[in-house]
Amino acid sequence: MDTAPDLSRRRWLKGGLTSQHHVQPLPWALDWPAFTAQCTRCGDCIQACPEQIIVVADGGFPAIDFSKGECTFCTDCVSACGEPLFYSTEQAPWQQVAAFSHACLAHQGVHCRSCEDSCEPRAIRFRPRLGGVSVPELEQDACTGCGGCVAACPVSAISIVKEGGAA
Repeated sequence: MDTAPDLSRRRWLKGGLTSQHHVQPLPWALDWPAFTAQCTRCGDCIQACPEQIIVVADGGFPAIDFSKGECTFCTDCVSACGEPLFYSTEQAPWQQVAAFSHACLAHQGVHCRSCEDSCEPRAIRFRPRLGGVSVPELEQDACTGCGGCVAACPVSAISIVKEGGAA
């Protein structure tokens, strides 16, 4: 049985592609096949999340929906889980960063700095450009992949991707 996220025509016809656009695995979670093989789908992690950003995703498995807000890396989801589904919280929660698409308002010539304002680690900066609107630049070493910028973007031009990936 395949438990990976369903990107099939069935899901598209049900309108699922847009509603699940910003869904990501939980921080410190094992890789998807190992996670889904052991997760009981009890919902304890969903109830434990103080930010209320953990949702029921494909197959009934929990995932983070960054369109609802950012992950504060509080570890409550890890602590609430009774299964061995997570790596040690002593290591980085994941290897992912923000990525900007060309739908970004700044790329369209519109002054917008919503992502910069919402970025607590200050990984997003706008450098002045002669003759044009400043566009966002990401300092990857400072980006935690928390997703705070995703919910703040008025045109959904930001996604969280594996480090080195593209939007």
